[in-house]
Amino acid sequence: MGEKLGTSCIAVDAMGSDLGPGEIIAGVCRALRESKSGVKIIAVGDESQINDHLRQNGFYRDSRIEICHASQVIEMHEKPIQAMRAKKDSSMMKAIDLAKSGAADAVLSCGNTGALMAAGTIKLRTMPGIERPALGAIIPSDRRNFILIDVGANPDPRPVNMRDNAILGANYARIAGIADAPKVGLLSNGTEDGKGNILTQNAHILMSNSLERGMYAGLIEGFQVFQGDCDVIICDGFTGNILLKTLEGITKMLKGMLKEELTRNYLRKFGALLAMGAFKGIKNRIPVEKFSGAPLLGLNKLIVKGHGSSNSAQVAGALGIAIKCVRRRLNDCISADLERIRLAENKAEETQDDKKE
Repeated sequence: MGEKLGTSCIAVDAMGSDLGPGEIIAGVCRALRESKSGVKIIAVGDESQINDHLRQNGFYRDSRIEICHASQVIEMHEKPIQAMRAKKDSSMMKAIDLAKSGAADAVLSCGNTGALMAAGTIKLRTMPGIERPALGAIIPSDRRNFILIDVGANPDPRPVNMRDNAILGANYARIAGIADAPKVGLLSNGTEDGKGNILTQNAHILMSNSLERGMYAGLIEGFQVFQGDCDVIICDGFTGNILLKTLEGITKMLKGMLKEELTRNYLRKFGALLAMGAFKGIKNRIPVEKFSGAPLLGLNKLIVKGHGSSNSAQVAGALGIAIKCVRRRLNDCISADLERIRLAENKAEETQDDKKE
């Protein structure tokens, strides 16, 4: 599949994040400064606040930014279904409606995760052949980055959902430039057949039998996650969400410990100054901000979920993910893979019927 020609249009929920519209709009402006491809942004939210922040960032009345006024905001603490029903004029709902109508190619929101997933699934529907969507996150690694899926959309999946996640994750890995022929691993508590809970065992059998030859690498353990053997790591949304947040917590803890130790006395401060180049090198090797958005894969239109506390750099990174997925036709690639699997399964069923006769 080639890249989508013309201008890509992304609807951005400007109001739902923890840090408010200021960081969202600053991130949008930063992404537009960095973008070399045609992109249009529909900023959805309170028009006066959005205009104020556009002025502050030097993008007031920029032709690439359109404003869609929304009078309501879905707060982080609100229950998803209740918020959807009570706040139909919220920035999140109106952004999703823009995608549903075809006015936007994708949606970016840093708002209430539950509401975003519920509204996205109900309004946009899943793609033919996909039962439930999944959140896929790019995890930066020393050796090579990988996709972790699902990180929270479906905490209680069936084996077929896990197989579908392998297809979704593999296509995202190709679009993200992680690997042309991604290797998929299934997270478990051991690599031998029979390891894992019933879900993992059944998913392992299904993936072994239905994925393309050479694509499925089998079961992997937690200590193998960062070894670089797999480009896509599959797990249920409950496990994936805990793993993702644990990694975020460890990273924050290590950064805090390092800063504390390096500033403990003047000698260490001087040593830290000398090692500044090495620190910048590490930051460049693991550019967390660029991977701060997790696409909700498997819907008829793309939704990218940003962290609730995203700063402008992280918003720009999440927006970059949305633009890349749209321009490289992620959903078309997924549909083609699903069709190949459907045809292969139908052929296998026909073969079994012939043998019975």
